[in-house]
Amino acid sequence: MSFSLAIVGRPNVGKSTLFNRLVGKRLALVDDQPGVTRDLREGAARLADLRFTVIDTAGLEDVTDDSLQGRMRRLTERAVDMADVCLFMIDARTGLTPTDLVFADILRKRSANVILAANKAEGSAADAGVIEAYNLGLGEPIRLSAEHGEGLNDLYTQLMPLADAFAEKARDDAPEVDVDVSDEDEDEDAMPVPTRAKPLQVAVVGRPNAGKSTLINQIVKEDRLLTGPEAGITRDAISLMTEWDNVPMRIFDTAGMRKKAKVQEKLEKLSVSDGLRAVKFAEVVVVLLDAEIPFEQQDLRIADLAEREGRAVVIAVNKWDVEENRQEKLKELKESFERLLPQLRGAPLITVSAKTGRGLDRLHQAIMRAYEMWNRRVTTAQLNRWLSGMMEAHPPPAPQGKRIKMKYMTQAKTRPPGFVVMCSHPDKLPESYSRYLVNGLRVDFDMPGTPIRLWMRGQSDANPFKGRKKAPPSKLRKHTASSKRRD
Repeated sequence: MSFSLAIVGRPNVGKSTLFNRLVGKRLALVDDQPGVTRDLREGAARLADLRFTVIDTAGLEDVTDDSLQGRMRRLTERAVDMADVCLFMIDARTGLTPTDLVFADILRKRSANVILAANKAEGSAADAGVIEAYNLGLGEPIRLSAEHGEGLNDLYTQLMPLADAFAEKARDDAPEVDVDVSDEDEDEDAMPVPTRAKPLQVAVVGRPNAGKSTLINQIVKEDRLLTGPEAGITRDAISLMTEWDNVPMRIFDTAGMRKKAKVQEKLEKLSVSDGLRAVKFAEVVVVLLDAEIPFEQQDLRIADLAEREGRAVVIAVNKWDVEENRQEKLKELKESFERLLPQLRGAPLITVSAKTGRGLDRLHQAIMRAYEMWNRRVTTAQLNRWLSGMMEAHPPPAPQGKRIKMKYMTQAKTRPPGFVVMCSHPDKLPESYSRYLVNGLRVDFDMPGTPIRLWMRGQSDANPFKGRKKAPPSKLRKHTASSKRRD
């Protein structure tokens, strides 16, 4: 990406709509209600032949205290300082407001490159607002309609010279790499360090106010996400690229998931569905619990959802720094975990403090271990030897006097591990025997807590005519007699 563009402006001027259009996906939540966006969201933007990073920001409010709006404003100001170019959006139909004048003055002082855009400018009703925009002293405004994609050519015209300048600066600042290395300097024993082709996808999920955003800020060592004592601050799934202990990761912060009956507002429904989508695309899901009220019904539903989606699961208990009787509490947590989530028995249970950062090293190890088991592959020879031993220890049942024969077993897939057993009468094998095999796989092949899929398949019959009705003998004789007469 050649440069970064931050979209800033008052609430409800259309920043997220333009962000979605530039990235070509519905990444940011959009609603008529003002103030939907609260966190910074980055995306890879494309405008004709330009490629750049676009940043969606929270609506600028004229407050500077420690309220939620004040913290949102500070986060937006941070994005202005980080970005190479700022696109300042106003609502052309509303016209200029005193708040627009205040923030135009702030942008002049804090950003070297400011582009002014009058959004919602389709139709003659917006003409007066576009003319008013000249009073901001930020040059000629772009007449834009993010909803309908109008005015993007004008935006491209203004971005093109800036993109060329940033590209030239990048070439000048690039280090010298075209140097000769003599044979004497080469180290034959040096081994290349293996690197992951793609970042590890990790989603952090849980109930509202469990500390998900605070935990991710600790991991990335930066206040990238909005945090505070209020429940439900995060509204949409925000992904952050980071390198955690030399492992590239994309970490998804999700909105807190409340009970379905309590989710009434359209915006919260969008937030929850965004979080569920993050779980489906993740490889490892960290279910974050509150140490004061762990394993509530909603926590169990969230953990079960991650298991049903086939993700590697890590259970993390937050706010451990305020716990007094830690040994006793940990024992209670482990007992509750085994009793309430038997489908995840053996999954790692880690205690952390998002506030102080304690336990993050153990959390990293648990994530990597869960990911390794999620990708585990077992050879067919090992599986068949293991299956023979399991059948000797506990033979399959014989429904209606017919013993079920298990012929062979193989691994069909990974992520999560999936196994196929070829057997006779697969529809008559009870669920209890499948659970017996799955639990044995977890123990004997070191896959505790990993979702395991097991399918029973019957072998198709070699005789394609089996089951067909035979023609009556009388018809066969008549057909033969008529054939003789024709001859």
